[in-house]
Amino acid sequence: MGGVYTGINTQYISLSSKMVQEYTGLHVQPHKAIVGANAFAHESGIHQDGMLKNKETYEIISPEDIGLVRSNECGIVLGKLSGRHAVKSKLLELGYDISGKEFEDFFRRYKEVAEKKKRITDEDIEALLSDEIFQPKVIWSLGELQATCGTLGLSTATVKLIASDGEEKIACFVGTGPVDAAYKAIDSIIQVPAVLREYSMNAVTEGIDAIATTRVVISGDNSDASTHALTGQTSNRTFSGSGAAMDIVVSSVRAYISALNKMLGFISAVKATSEKPQGKTVQSSE
Repeated sequence: MGGVYTGINTQYISLSSKMVQEYTGLHVQPHKAIVGANAFAHESGIHQDGMLKNKETYEIISPEDIGLVRSNECGIVLGKLSGRHAVKSKLLELGYDISGKEFEDFFRRYKEVAEKKKRITDEDIEALLSDEIFQPKVIWSLGELQATCGTLGLSTATVKLIASDGEEKIACFVGTGPVDAAYKAIDSIIQVPAVLREYSMNAVTEGIDAIATTRVVISGDNSDASTHALTGQTSNRTFSGSGAAMDIVVSSVRAYISALNKMLGFISAVKATSEKPQGKTVQSSE
């Protein structure tokens, strides 16, 4: 570009954008240039005609240049009968090279969803991959969840969490809704002060069988407060989490546990640092 070498690999622009979105919990606007969902969408008739004749008419850069795949040239449609080889090929096509335990954990989640959906889209794959792979160190994981709600009676949720050492704890709570009840049950098990700051949910694809992705932001008590470097104002440190599932309650619970694991990991690290013995200077006597 202009005779100057930058070393930028444009093939990772899309993946980098998704990674930043996952870690920050901030959604990319659909109309955002290059990385937005509608960046390479053409609805206008004259635009579509121009694209069919020459793709460069309305695209200064192709989606393939930033790591996107415009269509599945192999014609492979993933479903509940797809095996490991087909799923592995799709992951490589999307730019994800995982193996070993990571792949087996993802494949297990994939089969669970594939049993309920006729066809698995690329968006479904990426949502499941994000939820299964890009997660903090597991301190607590979801064992089982049962929630009830309706126009009659109270919304209740029974949650079983599994600790990293294998210990299982169960709690049942009522709430204003199934998600609220589930969050209260989780709080009663973990017993660490947490305040829900933000909660958002999106459907990955269209249709009644779409996977729901949930993102939450939580904060603890004043013990983990931080001071802004510029303003000097003190505010509680926040922790974000994400989850994906076809059930919106399960998706919400996964996101909440993810955020709590981050907060618990931070608290544990701070505690370990404060308890670390300080070095002492020994003076020798002559």
